[in-house]
Amino acid sequence: MDFSRNTFDNHLQKMADDTLLLASRVSEAVHNAIDALGSMDSIVAGQVIANDEEINARRYQIENDVIVLIATQQPVGRDVRFLAAILEIITELERIGDYAKGICKIQLLITREDCLRSVISDLKRMSVMGLSMLNDSLSAFINKDVAFARQIPDRDDAVDSLYNDIRSRLVSLMIKDMSYAQNVDYLIWVAHNLERLADRVSNICERIIYVYTGEMKELDGPRKYQPPEE
Repeated sequence: MDFSRNTFDNHLQKMADDTLLLASRVSEAVHNAIDALGSMDSIVAGQVIANDEEINARRYQIENDVIVLIATQQPVGRDVRFLAAILEIITELERIGDYAKGICKIQLLITREDCLRSVISDLKRMSVMGLSMLNDSLSAFINKDVAFARQIPDRDDAVDSLYNDIRSRLVSLMIKDMSYAQNVDYLIWVAHNLERLADRVSNICERIIYVYTGEMKELDGPRKYQPPEE
């Protein structure tokens, strides 16, 4: 295939649009998973679990499109960074979709709804915080806003704090009444999934920064990647 620059740009835009659509499906899955948990709605939970196959299929289609474009056009500079970032972002999104599916599988296992009362509102808060970070990261991606992308991971501290609080309260509940033990374990996993969601968004932000600056930040501190000449 021999693309003009305009045609190539159109393909890049389509991949960005497909990635945003995937993110929309993932956000919807998380939202529905938490709603299903709060209402103990096994029907909605089952739908989220079934719909995960669509999320996976969308991820693999985008991945295939990226690989074909790289193989046929051999992009360089920011273009190759953009495509590499797309591959990473869709992987993070697919894993967030897995967290939604996992929450629904847990909901189907919970046998005592009363253990939810003390934490369900905070679990919903965690999901809102995480999804807000996700939506903002995608806004930064669309608008090429590196400064905004740098700020978003700072909000992960609040998610971590809420996770620790939920975990502490659930453990205290279990200590008072060991009959809650299994259900407490399930709910701690729900909170863990939501905590990991925010971590995945931080990874997405790192990729956004990489696309537009060539800077690769790792958990053990930043290092500079020298990008090829544009």
